[in-house]
Amino acid sequence: MRVYPDKLDAQLAKSLLPVYLVSGDEPLQVEECCDAIRSAARDAGFTTREVIEAGSGFDWQQLAAEAAAFSLFADKKIIDLRLPTGKPGAEGSRILSAYCSDPPPDTVLLLKLPRVERQQQNSKWYKAVDGIGAIIQVWPVDSQRLTGWIEQRMRKAGIRPSQDAVRALAERVEGNLLAARQEIEKLVLLHGPVELDTEQLNAAVADSARYDPFELVDTALRGDAARCIHILDGLRGEGVPAARVLWAIHREIRQLARIATDQARGISPDHAVQRAKVFPKRTGLVKAGVARLRAGQWLQLLDDCRGVDVAIKGLSPAQPWLLLESITLKMCGADRLPQAN
Repeated sequence: MRVYPDKLDAQLAKSLLPVYLVSGDEPLQVEECCDAIRSAARDAGFTTREVIEAGSGFDWQQLAAEAAAFSLFADKKIIDLRLPTGKPGAEGSRILSAYCSDPPPDTVLLLKLPRVERQQQNSKWYKAVDGIGAIIQVWPVDSQRLTGWIEQRMRKAGIRPSQDAVRALAERVEGNLLAARQEIEKLVLLHGPVELDTEQLNAAVADSARYDPFELVDTALRGDAARCIHILDGLRGEGVPAARVLWAIHREIRQLARIATDQARGISPDHAVQRAKVFPKRTGLVKAGVARLRAGQWLQLLDDCRGVDVAIKGLSPAQPWLLLESITLKMCGADRLPQAN
């Protein structure tokens, strides 16, 4: 059955299903849904957790073996299965379908995927999950709903914000819910559960980290290669995880690749930007960035991002920060940093 993210807690309170599938491209909401499922399972006695990464070359017999294995320490367990491509392939489809036809009674299977395309939704394995479990599709919070989401989150944390403060924070995070959560957590630490106006919000934002992954992205779109390298060095020096920087860069490149591809198909720049749901105040910056490279080059940068992810996970000898530097310079339209005179 299909369950909306905001209805998941109510479903979990009623019963725990044998299979849950959480998919989407908004990492905060996806992870919070997965956390809620894992928490409900633990409360129900599913105290053992096995995490399986079903990447390229994954042997799907591992899932079958894990489902059949008896835990020495607990009668119930959670199998936390991540599918980074969202496509299990022929063998994975067969094994997932077989699993759903006779799920083990002492196991909860949690599937975590990126946004599932229409073709996958019509597949046998996906329908099998839908038949015995819950499918939670997470959609990004668009600009029209963002202020409401932020206000609800702030009030839940005990902050009573003015409408101007809510709008100011929405402009600050530009749709990044993870950044919004971090800012709200910081506001709670600084001010506690109080009324909050724009002046207090701006003061708190001014106290934030000196280097920001989203400033890095905007600087790359402006084509300022030297500033990009300076920000990257600062982020690394401040201990910001490379994965967080990659997330911000990949998110932007994916959007720019979509816009550039639309334009290559004959769609006007204005319409392409509108289709990509770019925030109005970033329209000029995004157009300038898109025009710097061809559609094929933006798509290649998406592949480069995957190379960074592999390096971050230790599956490649490459240095993640050097790869991030290379990608950022390419976004600027430069192969290397210009030499100072």
